[in-house]
Amino acid sequence: MKVRFLFLLFFLPFWLLAQNNQEVPVTLETPYNTVYVHLYYLQESNYQPEIAAQTLYGVSDSVRANKLAIQLKQVLDGKGLYVRLNTLPRDPDYQEDTLSNQYYYTLFPEELPEVYLERIDGNWYYSRETVSLIPELHDQVFPLGTDFLLNLVPKTGQQDLLGLKVWQWLGLLILLCLAVIVHFLLSRILNPIVRRLSRFKAFPELVSPELIRKIARYASVFIILRLILAFLPTLQLPVEVASFTVVTIRLISIVILVLIGMRLVEMMVLYLDRRTRETESRLDEQLVPIIEGVIQFLVLAVGVIQALRILDVNITALVAGLSIGAVAIGLAAKDTVANVFGSLMIFLDKPFQIGDWIHYSGVDGTVEKVGIRATRVRTFANSLVYIPNGSLTNSTINNYGLRVYRRFSTTIAITYDTPPVLIEKFVQGMKEIVVNHPKTRKDYFEIHLNDFGANSLNILFYIFFNVPSWSEELRGRHEVMLAIIQLAKELNVRFAFPTSTIHIEEMPGHTSLTPTYESDPDKLDQRLQTFMEEYKGRYYRK
Repeated sequence: MKVRFLFLLFFLPFWLLAQNNQEVPVTLETPYNTVYVHLYYLQESNYQPEIAAQTLYGVSDSVRANKLAIQLKQVLDGKGLYVRLNTLPRDPDYQEDTLSNQYYYTLFPEELPEVYLERIDGNWYYSRETVSLIPELHDQVFPLGTDFLLNLVPKTGQQDLLGLKVWQWLGLLILLCLAVIVHFLLSRILNPIVRRLSRFKAFPELVSPELIRKIARYASVFIILRLILAFLPTLQLPVEVASFTVVTIRLISIVILVLIGMRLVEMMVLYLDRRTRETESRLDEQLVPIIEGVIQFLVLAVGVIQALRILDVNITALVAGLSIGAVAIGLAAKDTVANVFGSLMIFLDKPFQIGDWIHYSGVDGTVEKVGIRATRVRTFANSLVYIPNGSLTNSTINNYGLRVYRRFSTTIAITYDTPPVLIEKFVQGMKEIVVNHPKTRKDYFEIHLNDFGANSLNILFYIFFNVPSWSEELRGRHEVMLAIIQLAKELNVRFAFPTSTIHIEEMPGHTSLTPTYESDPDKLDQRLQTFMEEYKGRYYRK
């Protein structure tokens, strides 16, 4: 009994060691098992590619199957795709799409939709389509035969340094140096190309050299980053490091593209600004900054969305959440939204221009600026009034700035004792003043004895000025009214005004107070002609 016990005690460790060395049976019953077997038996500590190759469906040649299994792992590692085993389904009857009633599972639907597993005869395998595409995917990840280092540089028996092999650190250093050298050369090659592409026929020197250099540098950095992504799989970095590096480079690439987009928008704004200065409308100049802001926002939004996709953020859920939030914000800020749409309607319909004199709901002034939310009006009291664009588009706007002619209407009151012939000559003289004034409308005006007032005979004076601004209109009024006063003085026409007068025609011992008027038509014509010649020569001789 003791001998038997000693014998068992002596051979027990060897038996346990043999049990530990036995291979774990390969089972492909779930997607988890299949992916685990493929990756586990290609690790350095468990390197058995013939077992990993059993996960590929339809490959009878063992040598080819081993090579394809290795290449598939190299594709995953080269793209920096980290397989999280705890997220893999362990259900043998897993269905990714219940509608199709097919059993398949895609490892990376966004980054690598070509690689997926399907259930065949109760086991899960990499699909026949995936197996056929492995060489093509491998060539894409390792272009121009860059995978030769994988076979040229031995990876076993080398020292580790901070988590990487020495040759991997050396490869990173060489890649960084090459990137700096290529960037130095490429940025100078791209500079004349960008200058030629950015040159407009109408404005050949519009874009500054500094802006051209920025675009060339950004484009060079973007190309360098894409080249690094192409050659990075050759170093066969650990999957965690490779995944982090790939994501970082892709994020930096998005930032570079956004910067290039911003510079292109800046270039476009320079062109639009120069074009708008050549148009008569000043409203176009206000539209350029709004267009610039909208396009910059769109470029930035696209960049943020792409960055979120790279970080594996669920864009659909995010957009849905933002949509609900946008509805809530829109309801809370409906007036602001109405003002934004109002500004768009102003720019489309153009009811007024910058510098126009408008009247709106008791506000009279000159339009200074049309913004996204409000229009700024400078009143004649030199104050600023901000009118919401939503209110402007829903109300009546009287645009005095679009008038072809500016009306001047007044009543000239003369005394009742003015003789009819003198009234006729006075009206005739005022008509000639209008006809000979350089800034009045000649084809339409009305000057007539129009009304019997309580204290006067009223003459309607209704004319139009052909002037572009209010200041010139006031200057024209001044000249015409001053000429009428001088004409009245020349013809001895008295202006009437409301008074209370006790009139005594004669007093004993005094001459009569009744004024005497010239009633001879010839003498009145002579006086009128003399006045008009002096009037024409003084002001309006051409």
